[in-house]
Amino acid sequence: MSSRYAAALLAPVLFCSLALPARAMAQAPSPAPAAPRIAERVVIIDMQGAVTGCNEGQRDFEALRKKFEPRTVEMQRLNTELDGLKNQLNTQGPAMAPAARDALTKSIDTKTKTLQRTAEDSNNEYQQQQNEIAKRILDKLAPVLKKYADDHGYGLVLDGSVPWPQGPVVLVAPPLDITKAVVDAYNAQSTVPPPPKIAK
Repeated sequence: MSSRYAAALLAPVLFCSLALPARAMAQAPSPAPAAPRIAERVVIIDMQGAVTGCNEGQRDFEALRKKFEPRTVEMQRLNTELDGLKNQLNTQGPAMAPAARDALTKSIDTKTKTLQRTAEDSNNEYQQQQNEIAKRILDKLAPVLKKYADDHGYGLVLDGSVPWPQGPVVLVAPPLDITKAVVDAYNAQSTVPPPPKIAK
């Protein structure tokens, strides 16, 4: 076989052997992009403590307490009056005329129902307004918490507001509690100044 003839036969074979890997490489799937690295560190935040402990929370919850303070004082007065009537019935009831004793008993029942209804209505209104304050602050606190977690590469943030055994968190090492850091970050962007310190 002449060298020219052999070269003519080998040329297609060499071409195919060189072309196949190139074609296979072209058809091979490209590697998937690397997933963003998420830190495995788990941290805890006391969301309830953050809401009530930030400058805005301290200001607004204290204002709510003062708003309801007159109602609290009035209910305490009614309760004291009711205790006096009950004591009167217990000590003087046996010696009282039936009509007077019945009138005193009816007065006690009426005042008891009034006090219970007033306390229930006041508590419901207080709870509703408390929840409204908490939700408003939480809506603004959530982005601050997310940014803080992203900036520090935290993979999981748990709420430690509810203590164990009702809540899932049993023990927290101080370095893993980011409550103060998030509150400080929230206060830094807030226009609400810290509450005045009460002199002891």
